[in-house]
Amino acid sequence: MTSGTRILVVGAGATGGFFGGRLASAGRDVTFLVRPGRARVLAERGLRITGLGEQTVLTPQLVRAGDLSDPYDLVLCTVKAAGLDAAIEDLAPAVGPRTLVLPVLNGMRHLDTLVARFGERRVLGGVAFVMTTVDSEGDIRRLADLQSLTYGARSGPEPDGLPAVHEALSGAGFDTALSPDIAGEMWAKWVFIAALGAVTVLMRGTIGEVADQPGGIAFAEAVVAECAAVAAAAGHPVPRQRLESIRADASEPGTPRATSLYRDLIAGLGVEDEQIFGDLVDRGRRLGVAVPLLELVRLNLRVHQARLR
Repeated sequence: MTSGTRILVVGAGATGGFFGGRLASAGRDVTFLVRPGRARVLAERGLRITGLGEQTVLTPQLVRAGDLSDPYDLVLCTVKAAGLDAAIEDLAPAVGPRTLVLPVLNGMRHLDTLVARFGERRVLGGVAFVMTTVDSEGDIRRLADLQSLTYGARSGPEPDGLPAVHEALSGAGFDTALSPDIAGEMWAKWVFIAALGAVTVLMRGTIGEVADQPGGIAFAEAVVAECAAVAAAAGHPVPRQRLESIRADASEPGTPRATSLYRDLIAGLGVEDEQIFGDLVDRGRRLGVAVPLLELVRLNLRVHQARLR
């Protein structure tokens, strides 16, 4: 047991609160870096994970920006893209010479930002799969029995501290994997979330509502093909079986499946338009891949985002 591995979780929302809560429940040394508003909720109610028959209540260790001083062994960064720059400034005092930073943001562009600040060797690649939301009370509500965290060195030899980090993360109530090809894992998830997001955003409906209409399945398959073509051109083709699974998920008739991006969109909230779609479109253009459907999604979401300003 690596009880001496100190973990700082940046953010205690649907993703950070869930994984950090699982780690804390398993006895790991976990501290949450949170904003004042979230700190008040957690101080009053505790960190609560509910849904699917679960009722977990924890008293989390909290720290606010400005109060960090000593370095941590692992910084698990779970903020959304819009909050990354501010989060970097907040968490910087926690990053020492041997600290590893594990971001689980969607897409890939955040890696350049983190590497520019903390260096190539400190920044791992990471992929999180979890279906949770923060409800009106501030509790984390599970929506499905999906909970996994995959991570690894993005290039070069494995950092010295990675085996200890892997041991600390493992056996804590969610699936873990130390991947030898974390870039490929990140691209596969990017194709998945971009494809399902594009289908639901452009058609303003769930996956099933789109697939149930004439031409809906063909449209979904065309979206998946565009996303997969960019990944392949970038040198990270999605394995055939996994691509078939993504295609099936994006075009399943009758399913109520939707994406968090779609739910945020119809609720009138801001979305990760450039992180998920804009960057994918730009990479496609640079690689000579035609992505007309993804370009439509980008334009669509730019209009949405402009309305919120």
